[in-house]
Amino acid sequence: MTRLSIRIIKQFVVVASVIVLAACATSPPVQEMSDARQAIAAAHAASAEKYAGDVLSDAEQLLEKAERHIRAREFASARREAVASHARAVEARGIAEQRLEDRDN
Repeated sequence: MTRLSIRIIKQFVVVASVIVLAACATSPPVQEMSDARQAIAAAHAASAEKYAGDVLSDAEQLLEKAERHIRAREFASARREAVASHARAVEARGIAEQRLEDRDN
């Protein structure tokens, strides 16, 4: 192979890598949004609004931020907010379930 062909191949690999990475970064966080919504629904079902209202409110606000980021096509930010929302919703559900258990004992 000549130096020119090796150089062209290297440039092609770099360009192809950038395209693949850009495609990953520009896809909407569908699964993360779904996970966050389901976790919030489960927290509501566990009465988290009564026992962990501040944490549940944080989860809902994070989900709203994620939705705004999606509308702005800022998918990396949306993904981070959705993951954080899910974590806060799971935390709210855990707090609510623990408080209900403590109340029943």
